[in-house]
Amino acid sequence: EAAAIAAEAARNVTVGDPNDESTVIGPVVSATQYSRIQQLIEKGVGEGAKVVVGGPGKPDGLETGYYVKPTVFSHVTNDMTIAREEIFGPVLVLIGYEDDEDAVRIANDTNYGLSGYISGGEERAKKIARRIRTGDIHLNGAGPDFNAPFGGYRQSGNGREWGVEGFEEFLETKSLLGYNT
Repeated sequence: EAAAIAAEAARNVTVGDPNDESTVIGPVVSATQYSRIQQLIEKGVGEGAKVVVGGPGKPDGLETGYYVKPTVFSHVTNDMTIAREEIFGPVLVLIGYEDDEDAVRIANDTNYGLSGYISGGEERAKKIARRIRTGDIHLNGAGPDFNAPFGGYRQSGNGREWGVEGFEEFLETKSLLGYNT
């Protein structure tokens, strides 16, 4: 059911010229990034994940530029490369879980931890969010908040942007030592 919903959402994403107001996703930044995303999509297929929509190659009609098809994978296990790497492209990887404990275990079994998303009842979602090791968690579709700090855990980076914590990184602090006044 989740795969069908995600596939329908991906099919409705307009990929194209970023100057066109109807565009939702433009090209990725470079040939290197395009190639990396394509390699990861191919790796997912090779490791047995099911492409629900999208897949390798460029969207129809967008042969020039670094455009990537919005891609949804199902039947993914947490040991697959596409589950373990930060893809940084329009690729969604769906991993099933048995219960909340299993979901938290899977979410924390990674070298990364930039951002996470949880849907459900507010108290349950907050309880789970507190246990997941990421720099931020979006509850029930919440968007970014530029007043809140942003940054990852582990190999997703140190430090924070945005919010007071991000602002403080631009300050220079001086310590005066040796006076007892």
